[in-house]
Amino acid sequence: MNDSTWDVVIIGAGAAGLMCALTAGYRGCSVLVLDHANKPGKKILMSGGGRCNFTNLNSAPTDFFSQNPHFCISALKRYTPAHFVELIERHGVEYVEKAAGQLFSATSSKAILDVLLTECDWAGVELRLKTSVESVNWCDENACYTLATPKERVVARSLVVATGGLSIPSMGASGFGYELARQFGLEVLPTTAALVPFTFSDLWKSRFSELAGITADVEVECGGVHYREPLLMTHRGLSGPVILKASTHWQAGTPITINWLPDTDAVETLKERRMSMPKRRVSTWLKEKLSQRLGGALAEWFDLECTFAELSNAHCERIGESLNAMRLTPSGTEGWRTAEVTLGGVNTDEVSSKTLEAKLQPGLYFIGEVLDVTGQLGGHNFQWAWASGVACGNALKK
Repeated sequence: MNDSTWDVVIIGAGAAGLMCALTAGYRGCSVLVLDHANKPGKKILMSGGGRCNFTNLNSAPTDFFSQNPHFCISALKRYTPAHFVELIERHGVEYVEKAAGQLFSATSSKAILDVLLTECDWAGVELRLKTSVESVNWCDENACYTLATPKERVVARSLVVATGGLSIPSMGASGFGYELARQFGLEVLPTTAALVPFTFSDLWKSRFSELAGITADVEVECGGVHYREPLLMTHRGLSGPVILKASTHWQAGTPITINWLPDTDAVETLKERRMSMPKRRVSTWLKEKLSQRLGGALAEWFDLECTFAELSNAHCERIGESLNAMRLTPSGTEGWRTAEVTLGGVNTDEVSSKTLEAKLQPGLYFIGEVLDVTGQLGGHNFQWAWASGVACGNALKK
């Protein structure tokens, strides 16, 4: 079996891996990127509904979850959203801002991936796809890593693990990066699917299924944290930005609270309408506040086919709680199949926040989602990928 020697070998041709590769390549390193998939950047291509929500102008360390919330500060300060915007503008990529600060490609995710691949090409990076890594060994005497692949042995002075998390296994996600971390003595924190829809069983599954496709602007509380964003009903439960964000705080068996009327004090409104329009039906009011189908469904769920005049104070209180603070306990989540990110991963206490190098294993780096750093919905995860890739790439030496 032949050997090839490189300054840097990166396992993983995703957002973080490609960013690290081009950065190291421009610094004069010989760089090889290995990936077992048949295409690079698969998650880039499917992100943002095929348009890639590639960053968030408002991205800040407080938008990231980690056991060590300060870990991401260094990388994010050194490579900001403006830096990545400048990069794609140089390539003539047009983009749009949807929600506040959330930037998407104006055409498709492929435009973003093409920028990275072009930069890698210009930087002299070699990319090998459909190449699995069978084993990794450290040679203390020569201060290098030896990687066994089906066709050759690859020797690396520095090894970067950019294998991502466990979300969307159909895209090739695996736990290989975590296995490598454990092999070299790094702690891996428990992993959980996040930014993922909730599922329900029996009655509520049936109710939401009947309204599948309907959206509503609501406020959701989960684990003491509140989010206000659109909610989407599905055939299995609840999704939409507000649910995906809430899922990062959810523990199995615990309830979430939905405020269907976040701009309305339902109790006070019901009491006021009882005086001002007593003959009007409560269900009609709900259909006007929400939509015909959703308002009608809520009226049916909470037995509101009555006039305002028929409501007692106790009834107003009960209905108000149902509309402003409806408590539901999900039966679970959609899991890794649809989760956008992975909570947990390689303990950041084991890695330098400035170089991303393992503190007790020279020349071994972990970047991107394989680390215990997870961004919220809306481009934050990509910003972490770019920033961690650049921080690592700048730290690598020939």
